[in-house]
Amino acid sequence: MQDQAQKLREMMRNSRDQAPKRNTRVIAISSGKGGVGKTNIAINLALAYAQIGKQVVVMDADLGLANVNVVLGIIPKYNLYHLIRQQKKMKEIIQDTNYGIKIVAGASGFSKIANLSDDERRNIIYELNELSNADILIIDTGAGVSNNVLSFIAAADDAVIVTTPEPTAITDAYGIIKIIATEIDNINIGLKLIVNRVKSIVEGKRVAERVINIAGQFLNLKVDYLGFVFDDIVVHNAVVRQKPFLIMDGNSKASSCIKHIISRLENFEYKEGSGVGRFLKKLFGGKPQA
Repeated sequence: MQDQAQKLREMMRNSRDQAPKRNTRVIAISSGKGGVGKTNIAINLALAYAQIGKQVVVMDADLGLANVNVVLGIIPKYNLYHLIRQQKKMKEIIQDTNYGIKIVAGASGFSKIANLSDDERRNIIYELNELSNADILIIDTGAGVSNNVLSFIAAADDAVIVTTPEPTAITDAYGIIKIIATEIDNINIGLKLIVNRVKSIVEGKRVAERVINIAGQFLNLKVDYLGFVFDDIVVHNAVVRQKPFLIMDGNSKASSCIKHIISRLENFEYKEGSGVGRFLKKLFGGKPQA
């Protein structure tokens, strides 16, 4: 795993050297267990970035249960399976969407990257150079822990762990943070936490403080609290309609939470004069802090 992570890190550095006008920020979105809304968070973060003028690519790196295209209501012609089998190049499988972002679809039912041959792994790492033109590359990893997940986390600038207030989700979130701390040598990434499906601000902070305090006490690892996303009926309706909730209702509570998270990631504030800005200030009690 460490060798693969090192190759990924070198690939990212080489990509940036080759494209000096851009500095792609790589954000890996992960979770300790499935069903916490990780993919939904990844897609809507991407859309929020696009709305502030960023060029964004979302890569579905879960080759077992890929669903980025499902959430977007897209049926891709090609996906990572075709890349791994060297039937297509990365530039041929990147797909535009109607939402101002590009996606690289995963391949459901296919073996994970950890099980690929050395040649297949080298090929996919090489092809990732094609994504270096983006401002933001969001990698939606598989849930849980595998060489696949850890390698992409190790190569990222920021690793965002998504959890919910459910006890099992909290335990699994701490579990993946612990494995990141113990399995990745010389960890040099921004480790961050999002609490999804909260009923209140207090609940989100309580869950975050629990995970962050334990990680600091037992792992000596700093985890930043990015924010929370409300348990909003708009999210459920959007999933059913296969349409991102940020697009379906940009003024919903969940959408405003996503915009607040972007403001923390990028360390800027929405304009006070906008309805969103006023809402965020009331909701979170002041300026977003990095």
